[in-house]
Amino acid sequence: MTDSAKPKPKPRARASEKRRRLTAAAARVLHERGVERTTLGDIARAADVPVGNVYYYFKTKDELVQAALSEHSAQLDILTGRLEELGDPRERLKGLVEAWIEQRDVAARHGCPTGTLAVELDKRADGTLDAAVGTVLRQLLDWTAHQFRALGLPDPDDLAVTLVSAYQGMSLLANALRDPDIMTREGTRLLHWLDAL
Repeated sequence: MTDSAKPKPKPRARASEKRRRLTAAAARVLHERGVERTTLGDIARAADVPVGNVYYYFKTKDELVQAALSEHSAQLDILTGRLEELGDPRERLKGLVEAWIEQRDVAARHGCPTGTLAVELDKRADGTLDAAVGTVLRQLLDWTAHQFRALGLPDPDDLAVTLVSAYQGMSLLANALRDPDIMTREGTRLLHWLDAL
């Protein structure tokens, strides 16, 4: 079948695909450039969508930020879903840390995708989106606490805060110092900590 003979996607499917591309591009570009330095045009170019089409799907930059946060949440669901396939909660937690280590170059360039948004959105006067970013961080904390709880450890919520705080700290330092090795060293320390619990 030639390209011209292939059935064309229906308008609704094309619209859904454009929205998905815009959402993924928003998550990536906002992480790389920050909210204030990113324009709708930047996101449209990254998504390979005409800039005028952005307004059809998202009326404001805040709506794109919300979409990016939804993308972060979806990516976290994918990661934790893969980790759930591991039989042991300790191995799941170690898999999470290993995933963080694998992202060391990205963290050194841009920081944690959700953490950097949290810091930036907290500085805004309206305060409407900082609660949304807190929801994504809460999702990570809850999943992590569940793993510690499954291990039968005392104070699983506190252990989750310790682990996620360590990630945020090492991500921040790797970014500020432009040193991905911080992620490797601190991640390795976290793996040993998990083994010792």
